This record gives sequence, C-alpha cells and structure tokens, in this order.
Amino acid sequence: MHLTQVLIYLSFMVAFGPVGLGDQMAHQQPPATDDGEQCSTCEFRQQIKTMKLNAIKSQILSKLRLKEAPNISRDVVKQLLPKAPPLQQLLDQYDVLGDDNKDGVMEEDDEHAITETIMTMATEPDPIVQVDRKPKCCFFSFSSKIQANRIVSAQLWVHLLPADEVTTVFLQISRLMPVTDEGRHIRIRFLKIDVNAGVSSWQSIDVKQVLSVWLRQPETNWGIEINAFDLKGNDLAVTSAEAGEGLQPFMEVKISESPKRSRRDSGLDCDENSPESRCCRYPLTVDFEDFGWDWIIAPKRYKANYCSGECEYMHLQKYPHTHLVNKANPRGTAGPCCTPTKMSPINMLYFNRKEQIIYGKIPSMVVDRCGCS
Repeated sequence: MHLTQVLIYLSFMVAFGPVGLGDQMAHQQPPATDDGEQCSTCEFRQQIKTMKLNAIKSQILSKLRLKEAPNISRDVVKQLLPKAPPLQQLLDQYDVLGDDNKDGVMEEDDEHAITETIMTMATEPDPIVQVDRKPKCCFFSFSSKIQANRIVSAQLWVHLLPADEVTTVFLQISRLMPVTDEGRHIRIRFLKIDVNAGVSSWQSIDVKQVLSVWLRQPETNWGIEINAFDLKGNDLAVTSAEAGEGLQPFMEVKISESPKRSRRDSGLDCDENSPESRCCRYPLTVDFEDFGWDWIIAPKRYKANYCSGECEYMHLQKYPHTHLVNKANPRGTAGPCCTPTKMSPINMLYFNRKEQIIYGKIPSMVVDRCGCS
C-alpha cells in the first residue's frame, strides 16, 4: 500500500470512526426496564407521602385552631396527666395504631375539630378570694365558646388520701366569693363516702349545674374550695402537687356532638408493591412521635392513607358529570385527578395551649376511598 493510500485511509477513520462507534454503542444500549419504571414510581410515591405528612401536620394545627404546636415537653406531659379513671378509660380506647375507621360517618363541620370531652386542671384562684393565701385551690377556666345547653355531664374529680381507719368522709365543694362580700363560703355540693383504712381513691361529684351557671354568667366564677373531712376532722382532699404528680383536682366535661351525615363510595386499595397504575388508595401511617409532638397524648400514631395513580377519561364512567365538564372545557383543566372521595375523622386526646386536656374528633383526617374527579 502506497503512503498516499495509507494517509487517505487514516483520514476516513478519523472522520467517520467515532460516529460509527457511537452508532454501534447506541444499538447496544438496553431499553428502559420495568424495574427502572417501578423505581421511578416508588420515588414518586415517596414524594407524595412526604408531602402528605407535611400537609397532615398543617391540617391538624389548623383544625385545632393552633398557629403552632404547643410547646409541651414529654416531662411536662407526665407531670400534668392526671392519674384518674376517666383518662385511663380514654387511653384504653386506643389501639397501637389507633384508628381503623368504621364505615360511613362524617362530621358536618369538615374544617375544625369538634370537641367531645374537656379535662381542665385546677389552678390557683384570684387573690381577691384568698384569706392568708388560703385556699390555693381551685379555679377552672373554660372557653366562652362552650354553650351551656350542649353540656352532657360535668364531673369534678378529687383524689383522697388514705384514712388511718375505716371511716366516713364528707366531700364538699363551696363557692368562693371575694373576701369583701358576705357569705364567702357557700356550700354548693355535698357527698358522703365510706372509705377503707389505708386506701387512697378518686371520687367524683356532679357539677353540671354549677358549670352551667358559670358559662351563662362568667362573672360569678371565682372558683371553688374543696374539702373532704373524715370523722376526726382531717381533710383528705388532695388540692396541691405535694401529694404527688397527677393527683390534683380536675373537671371532666362532656359536650354533645353535631349531627352526622353518611357518605358511601368505593375505590381501589393497593399496597406499596402493587403494579396498579390506576387511581388507588395506599397505606400511610402518621407517627406523632416522629413529629416531636409530645402534646398529643393519644393516639401516638394512626393510619392516614393517601391517593396516587393515573386518571384516564375511560376510568370516569362512575363520574359522568366530571367527565362531561372536562370535555366541555378542555383548556381549563389538565384532566381528572386522583383524590380522596371519602374521608373519616380521628379521635384525639391532646393538650391545648392552656394545658387543658382535650378529647376531640378531628374531621377528614383518614382517606377511606380514592377516585378520579
């Protein structure tokens, strides 16, 4: 081969060699695999779950009318929680994962929590009702938004110290009045209790009528004095934290709920490994301890679920109205979306910013069904 021919051959290799090699490598690249598509879908669902969790945090604060989460630590929670039967009964209602959501009920007010039970701890009354700084207990404050005609029951819970012997205890509460007024101690409730020796106990007394007056005439609420005298004149009522944390008096108020309405629907349920591409409901557990929200007493976690998947127009046979609207206005919509079509509330036991224990129902916190709309 002449030198000229060699140079011409090398010139062709330099000019066209990389292109030919590139074409060959392009032909050798494998197409996108199903595993890659599934990985992409998993990442997309994980993004949805993260967004959903952030949205749930905002929704809870909004529905509880809180601008931010109450700054109550786990140690403070332990100190404030009363060791009393009604609270234990509420805690016993919660499973490890909290809420399985029975069929078909939803609150009329879908925006805010509907309170069922309020537990208000005793605080120190105004100095104007104290003589020589006594008594230091008890004042109970309630929101003016609570309507007296919605009160189902109101119980004052008092812890009694153990008596030295079998005896009778006279539990009484008296209305506190400013010291300038006559009749400072007005006995309003009285209960006779037989107790055994060496046994402490929680006792409750009906104060519904007293609370109703306070709500209708807040200016009359100066607080109450609590006494539990045995036959020897010893006062066994615990009215301070000296006897132990969680033993101070508190008031348990139950309030009637708003009327309920029913909603029924159907939809697909999937797990995280499901190959389903259509709109479907997927599991999602909200863990309040992960949020650092110690102010929520129970449940510590609950099943919230979320919706994800494609909504083709062919899947809209169940929703003909939405389908017709989308066809009539194609420029005004990007197509149907996979959204919740049925939601249910959760019951929650928590501290509010006033350190009151609230047992309430928070609407629209669990996705029961998903659909295209």
